[in-house]
Amino acid sequence: MGASQSNQPRTEPTLNAKPLLQRMTFENVREAPYKAPAQPPVRYLPWLLVLAVLLLALAVYQESRNHFYQSTFWHWYAGKLTYTLQDGAATQVSFPTAGPFDQRFGYTHLPHWSTKLQQSGFQIKSQSQFSEPLMSYANFGFHPPNPEKNSAGLLIQGCQQQPIYQSVAPAMQFTSLQSVAPLIVNSLLMVEDRTLLTPEHVRANPVLNLPRLGAAVWSQLQRAAGIPAAAAGGSTLATQLEKYRHSSQGFTSDITDKFRQLVSASVRTYQSGVDTQQSRQKIVLDYINTVPLAATAAYGEVNGMGEGLYAWFGANPTRVNTLLKQGPPYTAEQGLALKQVMALIIAQRRPSYYLVQGQDDLAQLSNRHLNLLQQQGLASAELVTLATKQTLTFSSIAAPPAVSAEYFKASTMVRSRLSNLLDQSLYQLDRLDLTSHTTIHNQLQRDISQHLRQLSQQAGAEQAGLFADRLLQIGQQSKVRYSFTLYQNTPHGNKVRVQTDNTDQPFDMNDSSKLELGSTAKLRVLVSYLEIVAELHRLYAEEDTETLQFVNIAPQDNLTSWVINFLTEQPNATLATMLQAALTRRYSADPKESFYTGGGLHTFNNFRQEENRLNPTIAEALQQSVNLPFVRLLQDIVNYSIYHGENSSYQLMVDDDNPRRDQYLRRFADREGTTFLRRFWQKYKDKTAEQRLQMYIASSRQTPERLAVAYLYINPNASQAQFIQAMQQQFNQPQAEQTEWLKLYNKYQPDNFNLPDRAYLSRSHPLELWLLAYLQQTPDAALPQAIAQSSNVRQEVYQWLFKTRFRSARDNRIRNMLEIEAFWDLHQRWQRLGYPFDYLVPSLATALGSSGDRPAALAELIGIIINNGIRLPNIRIDQLQFAKDTPYQTDFDRPRPQPIQVMDPEVAMAVKTALEQVVNVGTGRRLRTAYTDTNLVMGGKTGTGDNRLVQLNAKGQHVSSKALNRTATFAFYIGYRHFGVLTAYVPDADAENFSFTSALPLQVMNSMAPILQPYINNETWCN
Repeated sequence: MGASQSNQPRTEPTLNAKPLLQRMTFENVREAPYKAPAQPPVRYLPWLLVLAVLLLALAVYQESRNHFYQSTFWHWYAGKLTYTLQDGAATQVSFPTAGPFDQRFGYTHLPHWSTKLQQSGFQIKSQSQFSEPLMSYANFGFHPPNPEKNSAGLLIQGCQQQPIYQSVAPAMQFTSLQSVAPLIVNSLLMVEDRTLLTPEHVRANPVLNLPRLGAAVWSQLQRAAGIPAAAAGGSTLATQLEKYRHSSQGFTSDITDKFRQLVSASVRTYQSGVDTQQSRQKIVLDYINTVPLAATAAYGEVNGMGEGLYAWFGANPTRVNTLLKQGPPYTAEQGLALKQVMALIIAQRRPSYYLVQGQDDLAQLSNRHLNLLQQQGLASAELVTLATKQTLTFSSIAAPPAVSAEYFKASTMVRSRLSNLLDQSLYQLDRLDLTSHTTIHNQLQRDISQHLRQLSQQAGAEQAGLFADRLLQIGQQSKVRYSFTLYQNTPHGNKVRVQTDNTDQPFDMNDSSKLELGSTAKLRVLVSYLEIVAELHRLYAEEDTETLQFVNIAPQDNLTSWVINFLTEQPNATLATMLQAALTRRYSADPKESFYTGGGLHTFNNFRQEENRLNPTIAEALQQSVNLPFVRLLQDIVNYSIYHGENSSYQLMVDDDNPRRDQYLRRFADREGTTFLRRFWQKYKDKTAEQRLQMYIASSRQTPERLAVAYLYINPNASQAQFIQAMQQQFNQPQAEQTEWLKLYNKYQPDNFNLPDRAYLSRSHPLELWLLAYLQQTPDAALPQAIAQSSNVRQEVYQWLFKTRFRSARDNRIRNMLEIEAFWDLHQRWQRLGYPFDYLVPSLATALGSSGDRPAALAELIGIIINNGIRLPNIRIDQLQFAKDTPYQTDFDRPRPQPIQVMDPEVAMAVKTALEQVVNVGTGRRLRTAYTDTNLVMGGKTGTGDNRLVQLNAKGQHVSSKALNRTATFAFYIGYRHFGVLTAYVPDADAENFSFTSALPLQVMNSMAPILQPYINNETWCN
């Protein structure tokens, strides 16, 4: 082994030699295979990035040449943004929150209006439902890409779907770009975007103008760096449309808002396809028709070139367009037309400045741009020279009327109701994207309106037979105002088919007036009387005769006494039998009796002296409209309210020595006092101090003494001057009688009388006086506060009534208050049947109309009667359609109403029978010969009102009488489906010279028979 090792060659170590162990070899060990060293990796990423940049640059270059990718994307995306019209309320819809056009058209208000309309008796019939992509799109603040409406406005249609009223705003628009003079288009494009209609390729996006956008960005950067630079606008016409239509206040608020405008405009542009040629033309046309141009005092908001020419320059847009289409030889009129157009194009940059304060600057800028127009070869030098020589003359002209005379009243009625429903002014209402379907019958409305206007002419009045005794004299016809309303009873409500008069004023006498309609109040008294009989029948009809004999009846309660006697004699009498018997009860027509009512003694007269000796039945008194029987009937009704029942107010003064009287009185005072305080609160709430005082004065007959007592309690700190001024305004007394006022001022100072005494002296309810004084001191108080503060006052008021020393004085005071309370009870009965006012005058004169009434309310009572006591709503508007053909479309209609039985059917039948006799043999018999072509039964009630202002001196003595107005009314029904009211009215001092009676409206009804009968006989009134 040693020999073999010595024979191996020696290897000398080198400087870089491997370690010895690695250089040694062993025969029994296999060596590892050889591995080549790893090569450095190939770097593909930089090359891929370079390739991507090249491809992107190529795509951008290609996109800049044909806009292929964005046009394809926007068109694809727009196709996903859809909506459908579905029945009922939508579950997925988003309404805009800002934007001048969205606000003007009403889109931003639709969520609020939906809630309010549903509270007012409407329901959502159908509404637009957003798709999921459109909902997400809208939630990001983008505007739905529906075809925009350049104009909208209120459209009112009659029941036959024919227009009654139509307002369009913006108005005076061009229908197509081809109809616009090329010179107008070229002038606009020269200023705004010269290549908009001449793109390099059909897919070009008109929303982006890169050179213009770059200039705008550069100018903003320069200004941000403090370098002076002119501000350049980067908005194209497409983004301007989005801005002034949908951005808040019509301005771009920030970069996010600009981004929304760009995206929304791009989606809208490519919605119809990738070819944008049609979209570009629509952009130009939309801009011409809708560009905001400030507002004038006479016209209002001005939008669009057409409105701008008309509102700012008084020019006819059609004429201007025609002039600019004509060629040479040019005229000065053509030059002025061109300058006016150029001025409006320039003014849109700062319309409120250039069109109002900066008119001289606008003229200079217009001339400069006209010269540029010539330099660009877009207008001839001759025309531009003529244009620069013209002077811009600004004018203020109102918009043309939107309604004809025949439909003036109907449209005014509908617009007024819509204005109240939507809390919009008439100006705002006319600019909503809204269609209102009304119940008005177009042709009948037109025919009746024309007929009533003809009655103001002598020939028309003579042909109608209006010149006769108790009618008119020749020459008076032009001063009489006629008002007519006709309803049709349907399962969906009482639908108004005609509502008109012969005036050209917006005031609606049917729905807005308070008139003394005379004897028509007898109808309300009759209904209340028969309702009381029905109540007593329900109370006592099932009692046996022996029990009825022991019913405790006050001597003054004549109604209960009669019912008990009738049921005793006819124990099995039905309600219908009793009601017919009640109509045969007799009341004297003797006018010699004096009645203690309204705080004093009053006498009443009949219309004709020969009636004074009559003793008619109630039915006969109604037929001939005899006054005194109804005064006595109302007295019985008041006594029934006071004396009937164990808990009546009368029980308080039956037994002065009852030991439980004080405890009972306290309970009574608290309960009754709170009840009346609530009623007075309803009467005076939401009124100013002056309105409360005037309402108090109007609710009762005032004398200087009475008003002085009340005024100084309500205003305890009033000075002498304030007191005298208030009294003089009310009673129109001359300065010479100031001493009388001072006597009253000193006599009724606050410390001189307590509240109960003041209430008695002023013939008022003490709690009414207290509440007026309380509201005068704490006008912001709420009802619970008033109830809490009046606790002691209520006890004082009612205790005082029973502690007066003299029995006669006590009885008078009790009678005054109990009469006031009885009339509150009567008012509740009347109000349940549609009486429109908050109080009745507490006097028996109410039976003759002194409390006033309203023609429409009287017609509503007739509707209840012919509908067997069921009250249905009076409908004038039955459908509303907002935002038609838009993503926000919402349609409303009325559901079938729930009938409300407000009158016993037997009572309604008895009243119908009585009203038919008024037409057959009573004051309405004049109609018997006119309506012979109809087989339908007719009934109604006539009434004549002579409203006068009676002046009294400081002692309450009668001084003079002045006629305020005169009315004559006929409330009627023709068949059991059609009813209404006709009123003749003469206002102001002219009434002094008139003596017509209810024969006048009857004769007018006769003259309308040829118009009314064909429609009443035709069952197919409306679609």
